[in-house]
Amino acid sequence: MKKFLKIIGVILAVFIAYCVIAMLFFDSKCHNEHSLVINAPKEKVWQNVNSMKAFNTWNPWMKYDPNLAVTYKGTSGEVGDGYHWKGNEDVGEGEQEITAITPGEKVATKMHFIKPMDDTATSDLLLASEGSGTKVTWNIDYEIETLYKPMRPLMTWQMNKSFSEGLGKLKELSEK
Repeated sequence: MKKFLKIIGVILAVFIAYCVIAMLFFDSKCHNEHSLVINAPKEKVWQNVNSMKAFNTWNPWMKYDPNLAVTYKGTSGEVGDGYHWKGNEDVGEGEQEITAITPGEKVATKMHFIKPMDDTATSDLLLASEGSGTKVTWNIDYEIETLYKPMRPLMTWQMNKSFSEGLGKLKELSEK
């Protein structure tokens, strides 16, 4: 029994040490980025990323709530084009809006997460010709509070998984 308690104590001490080190030394600014080459011309891929409605056809988070309520605003494909979502506990509530467009090359957005916690982020979709295809890079920048810094590796893993899934759907859609 003493050996078991010692093992539990060591595991707990390592976990606490990791949390303290993470809170003290991990940066609060986070950047995630994922790229994929799509075998389609930039013009065709652009049609699938240049508006919030187009984005939501391959947005990986839309699948987490089949009853998700989405309300669009603004002019599709222009600065101010945005949407508000409200769903279950898996997707929460928030807003995303296009803040800048470079036709055929970049869509920049800002996000405001309302529930489960109030937070903001910025995200870009970047397109570049690569051979006969198009390289799409999806990135996001956000900040995390000190208390959540120990979760940063898990958050990065989840974000990269979602980006990979979404870009895979974009690839499938664009290569049709």
